Amino acid sequence: MGVRPHVVIVGAGFAGLAAARDLAKAPVDVTIVDQQNYTTFQPLLYQVATAGLNAADVAHPIRGLFHRQRNVTFRRGRVTGVDWGRRTVAVDRLDAGQQQEHIAFDHLVLAAGAVTTWFGITGAAEHAFPLYTLEDAEIVRNHMIERFEAADVDPSLVAKGALTFVVVGGGPTGVETAGALAELFATVFRNDYPRLDMTRARVVLVEMRDAPLGGFAPSSQRHAMATLEARGVELRFGEAVDQVTADHVRFASGDVLPTETVVWAAGVRAHPLAEALGLDTARQGRVVVGPDLAVPGHGGVWAIGDLAAAPGGSGDPLPQLAPVAMQSGAHVARQITRLLEGKGTQPFHFVDRGTMATIGRRSAVAELPFGIKLHGTIAWLAWLGLHLLYLAGVRNRASVLLNWAWSYLTWDRGPRIIFGADERPGRRERPGGVENPAA
Repeated sequence: MGVRPHVVIVGAGFAGLAAARDLAKAPVDVTIVDQQNYTTFQPLLYQVATAGLNAADVAHPIRGLFHRQRNVTFRRGRVTGVDWGRRTVAVDRLDAGQQQEHIAFDHLVLAAGAVTTWFGITGAAEHAFPLYTLEDAEIVRNHMIERFEAADVDPSLVAKGALTFVVVGGGPTGVETAGALAELFATVFRNDYPRLDMTRARVVLVEMRDAPLGGFAPSSQRHAMATLEARGVELRFGEAVDQVTADHVRFASGDVLPTETVVWAAGVRAHPLAEALGLDTARQGRVVVGPDLAVPGHGGVWAIGDLAAAPGGSGDPLPQLAPVAMQSGAHVARQITRLLEGKGTQPFHFVDRGTMATIGRRSAVAELPFGIKLHGTIAWLAWLGLHLLYLAGVRNRASVLLNWAWSYLTWDRGPRIIFGADERPGRRERPGGVENPAA
């Protein structure tokens, strides 16, 4: 028996994991490389940040996902380069010894995901809190609770912005975060901090467009705005952030808002690994790919998920969303199998099964195929069910369902716990390489 073809997948997010799973029956060996030994369910990170879920509820060990798939192995490491001639991937191992390993490949699937983009806004990278990784979510939660603890001791800090929480970005993440914060303050922190006047705790949602949830129908946008306003969120639409500092936000209009917390949900760009490897990139640093998601000029190399500028039906790149990532990963797995069978590749066709966003308890918007639009409780239930379905691991699903049920029945939240010191983003060095992107 000859040596089986080797597929190396860089990144264990939605795209990379979908590709690995769909290669289960292929006559190949698969190695997944990621900087973390767990995968993160990013759509629920905002609930970790707002004390709705524990960090462990939205993370799952990568090795644990493949107990029954014997053709998959895992390397915890940081990809630092590719030798295109020798067809090897250079990986800095993150275990003891920090050794570098060169992994040979027949097919290389680049699924490194994306990173936060700051759009050149002065001070944003130094002082705003991103919400893209599990570490980010825990830091946001720690900092948020620290602000309330500090204000409880010294109420004069409220006037200086200690309890003003600015969420930048009106997409699903921004809307969900703002709604969850407002609900947390009104229902839980009101009891945790009875000495504080909770009416002075502010949640401000900032968006450059004139409405939230760009890409959703106007009726969904109106429902989201009305719900957010009813829950006390201050909406600043048609407003751009010009500067972020440790104690205020300055808007392009010249207005200054005192705040010590700016949660950045304004967008992402492709992981810098793409540019580091010398690949052709399009807008937002996304890798240029062919209709079949192959990287031109590099046989057997593919890019998927947030990293790839996958062409859509209109010719524009498809959005950087989880459904695109999962479908692109499954597609590349099929193309690798077809090539092994001596067949040609097929173009990628994304099937849009709808989008949704929740705004809090019994309120969400969902837009499904055939023009079906759901608002309110029924959309919220659909959102809950879909996220439980896609969450990795039976234990995680059970834990999340229990937490949601407890919160719904008791109006309480679970992990209101501070781990470690309150960290400002600009005071810690972020590691390079692949940061467990869930594309």
